[in-house]
Amino acid sequence: MPMKLYLAGPMSGYPEKNYPAFHAEAKRLRALGYEVSSPAEVAEVSMGWLDAMRLDIVALVGCDAIATLPGWQDSKGASIEVNLFLGLGLPVLVSSEITE
Repeated sequence: MPMKLYLAGPMSGYPEKNYPAFHAEAKRLRALGYEVSSPAEVAEVSMGWLDAMRLDIVALVGCDAIATLPGWQDSKGASIEVNLFLGLGLPVLVSSEITE
């Protein structure tokens, strides 16, 4: 069974909430054989921040590791997601460094 990754990265303040970057990285990771949960596929662009975070947290707790996108450190939501994984003792990976 492939490892399931959750993508964490900045959305607020980005054009189209940075969905194009999330979609591109999810596609790349899937091509490498990973199962991917992306907040850009969970929440809708029109959702408010709290409603989106509620859905995202439900999605991420079912994952084996979190994969971060550039700029995640400047994102309130991504920081919450990463800290949740760290608190649970689960791996936090830099998405761009995943090559196999």
